[in-house]
Amino acid sequence: MGSKRAHVFVRGRVQGVSFRYYTTQQAGQHGVGGWVRNLADGRVEAVFEGEETDVEHMVRWCQHGPPAAQVDDIDVQWSESEGKFDGFHVRM
Repeated sequence: MGSKRAHVFVRGRVQGVSFRYYTTQQAGQHGVGGWVRNLADGRVEAVFEGEETDVEHMVRWCQHGPPAAQVDDIDVQWSESEGKFDGFHVRM
């Protein structure tokens, strides 16, 4: 298995429910690099890079998110890893 990159947009009740915090926690547990941020239109945007199985786990996790979230839709753009992340963080 190789490295993958997923650029994810999550729509629903995903802001104000600690989505970014839980995403960062999950990414750390799975050794995934990248970032997550809230968008002005109410969505959450994230980029995950790492081993394919770990990135796939993160995308599956985003389909439901943390306990207080309600995910209505998720859009994922897959590509090869660019290898430019050292860790995972929240972007403002």
